[in-house]
Amino acid sequence: MPKQDILYFDFLRNKYGPELLLDVGRMESLQNFVLSDTPHVLSFYDIMFLERGNGTFSLDGVAYTLEPGRIVFTSPGQVRQWNAEGEVAGYTLFFEEDFIVTFFNDPLFLSRFQFFNNAARPSGILAPAAEFQESLQTIQAIEQEFKGLQNDSPHMLRALLYQLLVRLHRLYAQQHSTNSDTEGNYTIYTFRKLLEQHYRQKHQVQEYAELLHTTPAHLNSMAQRYFGATASTLIKNRLLLEAKRQLLYTSKTVAEIAYSLNFSDTANFNRFFRTQAGVAPKAYRSSQV
Repeated sequence: MPKQDILYFDFLRNKYGPELLLDVGRMESLQNFVLSDTPHVLSFYDIMFLERGNGTFSLDGVAYTLEPGRIVFTSPGQVRQWNAEGEVAGYTLFFEEDFIVTFFNDPLFLSRFQFFNNAARPSGILAPAAEFQESLQTIQAIEQEFKGLQNDSPHMLRALLYQLLVRLHRLYAQQHSTNSDTEGNYTIYTFRKLLEQHYRQKHQVQEYAELLHTTPAHLNSMAQRYFGATASTLIKNRLLLEAKRQLLYTSKTVAEIAYSLNFSDTANFNRFFRTQAGVAPKAYRSSQV
């Protein structure tokens, strides 16, 4: 059984109107912002900028130390949980995919940033003081725009968000030794998008290669170049991540989880999980209680 009931949060779409699917605020004072140890999931993207705090913040079981300069990226569906010691202070910036994707007419836009929807990479960075303050200046410019909304404010806010995302992606690439090119190979970014859509049904590189009209060898090579892991590894990581989520935060049986992830039988799922996680599914669930 899961340790705690999990909370789910959707974007408050009517706060500023249908076009402004973005918001910003102080974590310590923003209404409805969760700072308790209750596990919770967002249906939107979120970037947190920590100015003060002690303890940890976990995303899908990976803990990040709360300290000044810490930036944490959350993608829709990730399970978040605080283990803070004392007050936490900083900014949170959150938005719906449609806010920026439809404007750029690029369904792959957010797939180009390695800190989003990437089970193979960390979801956080520790920014040097100068870079952190530069990011906060952009956050505060967004905050000021909200205080005096005009007809063209959506354009200004998208421009500021785009600038911030690119700057953070460059910093992320430096810290994690990844490829910082956000305008590169169309195939590899399409693969990331397809993986998020089909990981439950499609487990083989060949299946994605067929969708992309390429070869498994080429897809593996491109994934290794851009993401530091083969396409096969990325598929397995995404399956393992979802399996862990369901083991920890649902009351589904192992057989039910195996079925939901399209494994041929429970034994096959057990073998997969043990190989990837080093422990059987039931033992993993028990160890986290």
